[in-house]
Amino acid sequence: MTHRIRAARWVEKDHVAAVIAEAFQPTPIAAWLVPDEEQRGRVLTDVAAIWVEHAMFYGDVHVTSDIAAATVCFHRYRPLPPPASYTTRLATAAGPHADNFLALDDVIASRQPTEAHYQLAYLAVRPTHQRSGRGRALMVHLRSRLDLIELPSWTLTLPTGEPLLGQAGYEADEAIVRPTGGVTMQPMSRRPGQRGDTATAAIRLASSRQTLQV
Repeated sequence: MTHRIRAARWVEKDHVAAVIAEAFQPTPIAAWLVPDEEQRGRVLTDVAAIWVEHAMFYGDVHVTSDIAAATVCFHRYRPLPPPASYTTRLATAAGPHADNFLALDDVIASRQPTEAHYQLAYLAVRPTHQRSGRGRALMVHLRSRLDLIELPSWTLTLPTGEPLLGQAGYEADEAIVRPTGGVTMQPMSRRPGQRGDTATAAIRLASSRQTLQV
């Protein structure tokens, strides 16, 4: 089945945030960010909404035609400002968990390249639609755009996200980031024109694990 990819509309930003939260909720890092299971879904949705909105001003958001999967990217050609009223909005969205999100922000900032690059902030597929080719279609679309603009790309993923990113030409960087709470995240980068053949070892290593598309 062929999945059509398009730019998300402004009126769809909350829908995209909900997709991200739904995909992210079962992960270990989501449990670390929001230990309260009853509040986790709402908090993740509200925090994701801040970043989806920010990407619509300073990057791009693409979705499958059914909005069951999305990518959220930032165009880091120069230093970007934080989201408008970020500290206040984060406190409202995350409540007592805001410090955990700020700690994650610090981890991301510490590993982010200083050169101009394209940041893949989120790749999310609803759990009920995973392994349907939607995540792969989004990555093929992203790869073609990256090659067109000839910019490197960078992302921070969970280890289970490595296979899909590897197929798109991303390579794991040497350092593995371990935020407080024992959660492991993997920085990955891609040079323009880089295909997935250099990542086959990583794909084989993770082939027995479920690919978590977040």
